[in-house]
Amino acid sequence: RNFSRTFFPTTFSCSSTPRDRMVDKLVHSEANARRIACVESAFGGSGDSLGAPGRVLVGEGVLTKLCRKKPKPRQFFLFNDILVYGNILINKKKYNKQHVLPLENVKLVSLEDDGPLRHGWQIISPEKSFAVFAATATEKSEWMAHINKCINDLLAKTGKKQATDHAAVWVPDSEAPVCMVCTKTKFNPLNRRHHCSCMGSG
Repeated sequence: RNFSRTFFPTTFSCSSTPRDRMVDKLVHSEANARRIACVESAFGGSGDSLGAPGRVLVGEGVLTKLCRKKPKPRQFFLFNDILVYGNILINKKKYNKQHVLPLENVKLVSLEDDGPLRHGWQIISPEKSFAVFAATATEKSEWMAHINKCINDLLAKTGKKQATDHAAVWVPDSEAPVCMVCTKTKFNPLNRRHHCSCMGSG
């Protein structure tokens, strides 16, 4: 795997210290507006409007997301207040199935390298929780540092507290023979994994 990622300069803080005046300037810059418009265009009619007052596109790149059947590449866009991801139809040009996670509700948990997938971490939120994997340890470090910085700056700016209730981390079907919530119900052709969704882990 050789997936690229891009983190834009001077977009790494939401605080109001003097050195962050460049960030304030970038919020209203043509470059930032153009980047956000390009992301909106790439999702077409399948995505929501991403323009919002004070919103900055911090970076973007491809991560491997652990999905129901198997790991799959997904395009991720990090803004200073939300994390957006979707399916890749045409690399760097067209995406669908847009998902938006407010960063104030997100927390990250680093994963140990164990098995064929390496350089991973969990993205945990009330809406969805799942594991992603970067191509290299450096890429993992950069992603986690930028996301955590945006989360911390956002919470400091808004005065909000991070969410404490989170959805259970998505586990592939092959690794979940029983319900991840009650740990009793075994899955079979009649009792399918939708059982977990009813109990709050789907």
